[in-house]
Amino acid sequence: MSRRQFALPERSSSEPPDDTGCTILHVDMDAFYASASLLAHPELVGTPVIIGGGTRSVVLSATYEARRYGVTSAMPMTRARRLCPIATVLPPDHDLYASISAAVMDTFHDVTPLVEPLSLDEAFLDVSGAVRLLGSPSTIGQHLRDTIADEQGITASVGVASTKFVAKLASGLAKPDGMVVVPHAEVIPFVQQLPVGALWGVGDKTEERLIALGLRTVADIAHTPVETLRRAMGEASGQALHDLAWARDPRRVEPVQRERSIGHDETFGADVDDPAVIHRTLLKLADRAAARLRKHGLVGRTVTIRVRFADFTTITRSKTLSQPTDVSRDLYDTARGLYDALGLQRARLRLVGVRVEGLSDAETTPVQVRLDEPEHSWRDADRAVDRASARFGAGAVRPASLIGDRGRDEGRDRRRS
Repeated sequence: MSRRQFALPERSSSEPPDDTGCTILHVDMDAFYASASLLAHPELVGTPVIIGGGTRSVVLSATYEARRYGVTSAMPMTRARRLCPIATVLPPDHDLYASISAAVMDTFHDVTPLVEPLSLDEAFLDVSGAVRLLGSPSTIGQHLRDTIADEQGITASVGVASTKFVAKLASGLAKPDGMVVVPHAEVIPFVQQLPVGALWGVGDKTEERLIALGLRTVADIAHTPVETLRRAMGEASGQALHDLAWARDPRRVEPVQRERSIGHDETFGADVDDPAVIHRTLLKLADRAAARLRKHGLVGRTVTIRVRFADFTTITRSKTLSQPTDVSRDLYDTARGLYDALGLQRARLRLVGVRVEGLSDAETTPVQVRLDEPEHSWRDADRAVDRASARFGAGAVRPASLIGDRGRDEGRDRRRS
């Protein structure tokens, strides 16, 4: 919904929307990464701003002023600069985004324990248990918007409905800085007035196929026999489109308590074929992933590397360790071993990444001490680094081979969560 905006459907009633039973909220921060970055640059508010790295990276976010020029998230930076040459480009600040996101999620949990984050900047909430104490769903939605604006200095849009699908549609139609309530009795006409591209899961290619079939609105899909949709779009997709066209969505809000994986990617400023540079990058990414594991009190058991070649071909390789770890050296040794085993022999690489999966709580996961481990182990060294970073800032202590990388790398890597 962030890339394609649709007009809000007209209501048949002039009465205020009845939110009875509309206990599913979808809360979405407006241009989150851009809005958060502008907190430190108030002079740029109201101007085109793009959040991204170097010329070979992609757009992380853009202000609405830049979006009017056609700039969208995930667009190559070179194209974004051509579309909006007057835009100010700011590097991402992932620590800031994570901090604000954590505070926003805490605000959600103050209202209900039933919070399902979709990303750093959006979540579903089931507020059925909070209505008696805090008021109607729309009252709760407005409270969340006011609290986020007051405490974090950014705006949020809210969709209020009886299902997740319609709530997400509504929040997209409320942007920027608004709230849309879809009464339960008005759900079907609300959905069926929209173009097919508004349906959840309908991307550009699917939209083109539907239009080629003469299906331009959701009402067109709704009144097409489901067997016809199944034959044209595939069994599962055809059924899903038919269900959504009639606003059927039985899914519940599923609280997510833990990150499923932690990792980082880096896109090089120019294609790299030097194994020493790639080894050094893997060390940096493994070190960051391990630091995040320790920060969140987690250990991981499976290490995955991702390698993207100059022609954009991408491969992954994984290894499951004999025991879970949060030690930087363990992650690096595994990641390097996976890379070396590929035998790429000077292949030109555009991107590498390191990800840790199979996460569990560090406090409740037994870690066996190796007999050959010295009295002061790599684990002790990592914790000393954590203490130094907490006192003097991230990157205050780094592996010797990474000294000097900090300035060159700033803004080039993007965190994947």
